[in-house]
Amino acid sequence: MSHKKPPMDSPYRADGVRLENVAVVLNRPRYPENIGAAARAVRNMGIGQLVVVAPEKCDLDRVLTLATHAAMDVVEQMLYFEDLSEALAGYNYVVGTTARLGGQRITISSPAQMAEQLIPISRENQVAIVFGPEDRGLTNEEIRLCHHLVTIPTAQFSSLNLAQAVMVLCYELFKAGLPPVKSHTPRLATRLELDGMYAQIKDILVRINYIQPENPDYWMNKLRRFFSRMELRAGEVSILRGICRQINWYAGKCYQDGAKGAAPPASSGQERQD
Repeated sequence: MSHKKPPMDSPYRADGVRLENVAVVLNRPRYPENIGAAARAVRNMGIGQLVVVAPEKCDLDRVLTLATHAAMDVVEQMLYFEDLSEALAGYNYVVGTTARLGGQRITISSPAQMAEQLIPISRENQVAIVFGPEDRGLTNEEIRLCHHLVTIPTAQFSSLNLAQAVMVLCYELFKAGLPPVKSHTPRLATRLELDGMYAQIKDILVRINYIQPENPDYWMNKLRRFFSRMELRAGEVSILRGICRQINWYAGKCYQDGAKGAAPPASSGQERQD
């Protein structure tokens, strides 16, 4: 079995699923193109081994068409078996895939749950993820060889293309080892900055007769709740206050020009430069 190590510059966490201890096992695949696409998924997600059991056809030219040059080494290192029991003999933990539920198919998890469960198991154990043939999936007898079952939730039609199913599970295994995304919280506006903005907004809204001066806080409370949901940053408060200053300048200029009988002014943009 292969024991490839992640590259030194890999972003993969050491405490994730040990991918080099995981093998994708294709049981009786019918189409060589699906073998090739599965090989590419194995390469993309860093899985340790691809195993093929009793393939109906294994035309390497057709396999490599989907595997592409990038996954050629995965194809070259594929392990072949004629019997699933023999193929799984060296593995400590076996996960079977199924689209059918009920009956003997119990202890079923989602791909994400499966990946989390395999984190500790894969530390010191060889793990096989088994996929059945495209037309029938794994039989009940083959299911009995598995410790656990996983199903990929779908909207309506439950059957997925084999290569698609391989990629979904390989991706979840890989994702379980990615470091959490670091979120950046920018500096939010201080209470002083917010209060200054609210006072300026109230003044300008009263002056343009948008809210009544007798009870301005009734409408301002609604604006406060609106802006509070947005968690305004200091720079955003500065923009809003700049807009208020520009409205104030423009309204005042219009009033002065109107008193003189002049046309309304064009915005100079000077206030926005402050």
